[in-house]
Amino acid sequence: MGTVAEQLVKRLREKGVRYAFGVPSGSWLYYMEAMRKEGLDFVLVSNEASGGFMADVCARLTGIPAVCYGTVGPGATNLSTGVVGALLDRSPMIALTSEPPEKMIGRTVQMAIDQQAMFRPLTKSSTRLAIERVDQIVDQAMRIATAEVPGPVHIGLPEDIGALEAISSSPAGRLIPPARPAAADEASLAAMEKIFSSARRPVLAVGISAGRSKAGAAIARIAEKHRVPVVLTPMAKGIISEDHPWYAGVLFHALSDKVAETHRQADLVVSVGYDPVEFNFEDWMPKVPLLHLDTTEADIDRSLYRHAYDVIGDIPTSLERLEALPAIDSAWDGQALAERTRKMFEQLAPPPGSFGPRAALAILREILPQDGIMACDVGAHTHLIGQTWQTPAPGLQLMTNGCSSMGFGVPAAIAAKLCRPDKKVACVTGDGSFLMMAGEMAVARRRKLPIVFVVFADQKLELIRLKQERKGFPTGATLLHDEDCPTANYVFGVPVVRADSAEQYREALRKAFAAEGPVIVEARIDASEYDSLILRKHK
Repeated sequence: MGTVAEQLVKRLREKGVRYAFGVPSGSWLYYMEAMRKEGLDFVLVSNEASGGFMADVCARLTGIPAVCYGTVGPGATNLSTGVVGALLDRSPMIALTSEPPEKMIGRTVQMAIDQQAMFRPLTKSSTRLAIERVDQIVDQAMRIATAEVPGPVHIGLPEDIGALEAISSSPAGRLIPPARPAAADEASLAAMEKIFSSARRPVLAVGISAGRSKAGAAIARIAEKHRVPVVLTPMAKGIISEDHPWYAGVLFHALSDKVAETHRQADLVVSVGYDPVEFNFEDWMPKVPLLHLDTTEADIDRSLYRHAYDVIGDIPTSLERLEALPAIDSAWDGQALAERTRKMFEQLAPPPGSFGPRAALAILREILPQDGIMACDVGAHTHLIGQTWQTPAPGLQLMTNGCSSMGFGVPAAIAAKLCRPDKKVACVTGDGSFLMMAGEMAVARRRKLPIVFVVFADQKLELIRLKQERKGFPTGATLLHDEDCPTANYVFGVPVVRADSAEQYREALRKAFAAEGPVIVEARIDASEYDSLILRKHK
């Protein structure tokens, strides 16, 4: 049978796992050697949190969980940031950490904390590996991680068992996709049809769960047949394209007050896979009836929204019923909606001769192929990307909004390039987030990954500055470095190209995408235009 480490790795490979990300420890060496033999690629990262973000993105792009690892104590606490990201962004993941041997549980041990207690609220399940149940534990972890709603599972690895012989095994088998949820009950579907058919101004609010259910085509057809506008949450970008005639924008990002001009007029909200982990219903939804199509009940204040109807079951099946209905008597003015969206995008276009975030994003979108992948970090630029970045299909724009952890963008881009080596990959990050994950440049260089890292260098935590100003507070503690700080030529061996104008930036991007390895493009943008584009009131 082999050792516990060998059996664990073999089982993971049988389930289709390709990558593990982490920083090794002594007890992890047995697992590393088993990975080498089995062809499971262990990627050494600079910070365990990055390993968690990378595993998260691998699952988003491949549908198969990846592994992340941290050693006992500080390795595990670092890893927890990436793990909670997977929990709140709904990505399946297997998080492994070394733990003290069974005989030392409850004792005072160097570096050790109760990692089971720590990971329990951050995961769907947390357990410890046992030599007689390796296959069972791995199989169960994979089932739990991938079942709706997907998320991370933590397995603690007692430090003394990796080299021991595994006691039992069970027949091999690849990861079986979770069973498609059962259709909603007939009474719920009939009520849905009646409520939807009587509406004059329904709006479709589409969230990340709709992406997992591959519902984009059905949503587009329903919007066209019934003449209904569609609004998206940020992580649902790509489910319906921005050039669709009934596309109405992204909730809660730049110029969201313009988007609100549409959903404020609704007499019914049909939420499709809407997960409030991105934004609560109460933060934007008018006090009208709600039809909630999902695999879980709507998380909404039912004392405020008394007419909330849950249609719990397979999302595509529920959408088929809406699509089959006779076209409703829609009161929406399609031309007016299209004109509103056009004007919003016009306002998001960069002013001639400018070099702010709008110009930097527009030029990047022009140069990055339409099927290229862009990963973005958290900050003021995220709010702009959510509304302005043209995303023709799911999985081509990667962001964190359920967790919204700074530092996500750089490791997300690295994972995207590992999983999709045939695609052009770019990362857009602020200088604040880049400071957190600059060490991962060593990973990109070591792996020779041709990724373009665009750093919006505005010297401040712009989103915090904006919030301070909107509250009337003096701006402070947001300055990252002064304007005289020199530009580095390299960051851990990755070349840096500085751009102070749109012309320099366009040329830098062209050269960067033609390079054989990673390149950092430092875009010295004018951040003042954020002030008029984000954090507007829209309720």
